[in-house]
Amino acid sequence: MASSSTQPGATLNELILTPIMTLKGHEPFNHCYVSSMCYFPDGKQMISGLGDKTARRWNLRAGKEIEEAREVCEQRVIAVEVSRDGQWIVIAGGDLNCGELKVCEVKTGIVKTFEDPSRGEIDCIDISADNTLLACRSNDDTLRIWSLDTGKLSAGPFRNYNGLGMGTVRFSRDSKKLAFKSIVADWLDVWDIEIQKVDVRVGKKPNKCGVMSHVPMFWTTKDKTIVAVLDLNKNEDWTTDHKTIYELDALTLKTVGAPFEGHTIKINGLALSFDCALLASASCLDIKLWAFESRQLLASFDVRSVNYLILSPDSHQLAYSTLGSNIHICDIPPKIIATIWPNTNEPKNSNILNVCDPYIHLRIH
Repeated sequence: MASSSTQPGATLNELILTPIMTLKGHEPFNHCYVSSMCYFPDGKQMISGLGDKTARRWNLRAGKEIEEAREVCEQRVIAVEVSRDGQWIVIAGGDLNCGELKVCEVKTGIVKTFEDPSRGEIDCIDISADNTLLACRSNDDTLRIWSLDTGKLSAGPFRNYNGLGMGTVRFSRDSKKLAFKSIVADWLDVWDIEIQKVDVRVGKKPNKCGVMSHVPMFWTTKDKTIVAVLDLNKNEDWTTDHKTIYELDALTLKTVGAPFEGHTIKINGLALSFDCALLASASCLDIKLWAFESRQLLASFDVRSVNYLILSPDSHQLAYSTLGSNIHICDIPPKIIATIWPNTNEPKNSNILNVCDPYIHLRIH
């Protein structure tokens, strides 16, 4: 593993990232942006949520919204997710006084009701890799884990370090652990779900001062490490920058290898391919693509005001939103694909089912 992040070669640095598709349909809402996006496992559809109180489904072949599948909510939509087996759609949001959570079983179209006693909007969700559990964090700084099959509480409520500022959650790939990151990215916990206790913690005493961050984090292969944007060297005046990506040993939370450094302002988006070969990151100035293992910066694209970023299931495309209601989809340049995966005939989405578009007739009620 390289000792430090390396810069892109001249050829790769000249690459251009041009959208092949722009999804339009969300209504501009109080200068808000698309707050969450998720591909369906076959890569043919996407779901997105915004403050216009809608979750919208998109046909990526046609580049249009599937209007009959639009879900209208009582309050703003903050988070959306599709399970890896394609069986569940989760839509979460609300306002400062009341959370809103909808869980739809794709095969039947049935919407499950979860009796969440928390107060305030649900702003962070994650579905376990085995497609059985749903973690929901509300702005009263509690997190609960639900059974997707029964709709009943499976674990929790979890309360983070001193009850302050939980920002991002992520299940481990074996669904036995849960990582919490603070809303100002100055600490990270790993919890054992079965015994509901902290295994390990890194970072300083939490503080609500600083720039908020809901940038996702990722567990790597066999849950050996965690990849996250953190401010581990927070300044004495509690200012934060959110410019550095770390890989942390999952057992000790000590840093592994060199950090990913190169962004000059706050990172707003982060995505990691399932095989942990390609890392994508975004700020309000640019999108960067990295070779994960070597830490090599493959390319930096001048794309402004990016606030959310995801990779497609096969890692050949990336989708991002900016300060508006549109979603832009780009092909990752073939030279980068060839650099990361020399044998491009090998699939990158080994965790994704090869489903044949089972969602086209689904409507969430």
